[in-house]
Amino acid sequence: MGALTALGVGTSASAAPEAKESNLKKGAVIVFQGDSITDEGRKKDVKDPNDTNGLGRGYAAMAAGLLHADYPDHELKVYNRGTSGNKVPDLDARWKEDAVDLKPDILSIMVGVNDYWHTIAFGSKYKGTVSDYETGYRKLIERTQREIPGVRVVICDPFTFRDWEEYKPYQAVAEKLAGEFNLTFVPFQKTFDPLRETVEPKFWLWDGVHPTPPGHALMAKTWKAAVGI
Repeated sequence: MGALTALGVGTSASAAPEAKESNLKKGAVIVFQGDSITDEGRKKDVKDPNDTNGLGRGYAAMAAGLLHADYPDHELKVYNRGTSGNKVPDLDARWKEDAVDLKPDILSIMVGVNDYWHTIAFGSKYKGTVSDYETGYRKLIERTQREIPGVRVVICDPFTFRDWEEYKPYQAVAEKLAGEFNLTFVPFQKTFDPLRETVEPKFWLWDGVHPTPPGHALMAKTWKAAVGI
């Protein structure tokens, strides 16, 4: 306490951040779902919300930090359930435990890169098509709305800097489904694309797919703006 005082850091109530007006209810549950971009090193055995180890070190953790800082009195519960390598069928297989049972008020989903990548990756036996991706994703959304009444679903654009022409239809499907179900869409590709001209693309996405720390920070800001909280 003495060190804080010496640095001029007060301990009075006036030093605490002021809570902002929000459309979030007190105690709201927010779940981030997806693949390695969402996973970003989270510890799978940590199940509690708001735990640094359970949130990982990517955009989900950064968005959680922004939300808690803005609304410290809201007692928000934020979970990260992204799992590296996941495709739509993988999400569906663990949806009850990692989505439905958490009873989220906001459920953010970013999936698609593995649904494409695993069809071209060396040694992969996955043969799914963009049609399979669309069918599976639509069923997952329908299941979500049926099993979690009132949930707000957020669809995140599965972006890339790689020159994958065959991947663009997957991205189009994600945006199409967001429109079809009147869901919030987070336009990550449109956010990142103009920045490729300012610095080397690897500044944002170190391998053309996975974000660097500034890439994740930009995602967190973009997600929060798109969701409107």
